[in-house]
Amino acid sequence: MPDSFHPATVLTLPGIQGSGPGHWQSLWERGYPGVRRVQQRDWDAPLLRDWLQALEAAVADAEAPVLLAAHSLGCLLTAHWAARTRLRVRGALLVAPPDPAGPAFPEAAASFRAVPRQALPFASVLVASRDDPYGSIDYARRQAGIWGSELVDLGARGHINAESGLGDWPEGRARLLSLLAAG
Repeated sequence: MPDSFHPATVLTLPGIQGSGPGHWQSLWERGYPGVRRVQQRDWDAPLLRDWLQALEAAVADAEAPVLLAAHSLGCLLTAHWAARTRLRVRGALLVAPPDPAGPAFPEAAASFRAVPRQALPFASVLVASRDDPYGSIDYARRQAGIWGSELVDLGARGHINAESGLGDWPEGRARLLSLLAAG
């Protein structure tokens, strides 16, 4: 596995509450040049409008080619952003998208609920778990179809976060790099 994502810029898009220090996104940010987090003003009370502005600015400022590495609510952010922007990215890794109609979806993220139902204008891989408390594998399968994403079923890995024991998650890095090659 390469020790960087060169020549790409990778923007990580955590979900609500951000990603803690043991999360694969945080490990990538600390371990690889060219990987940086799109910072949000409020990780605990996300407002779609604010999160969209932060992502738009980050993509505009990034050196091409740009890849997105989204987790949880970051996946829904990606779909909302893709439906509104004129900027381009090479691809997106969409990990553990939450079901906005599901019982575990946080009320604090209500502004994200009306997810655009259209294909993403870039290559994408959606990675899902069979026992994710925030979104079923069936929901992930439907979203992959809508977004035009390749679906990867990780089996029972929870919310595909630090508690899933993935560490630096080499398989995720490989999936993301495959999008660079495909574009």
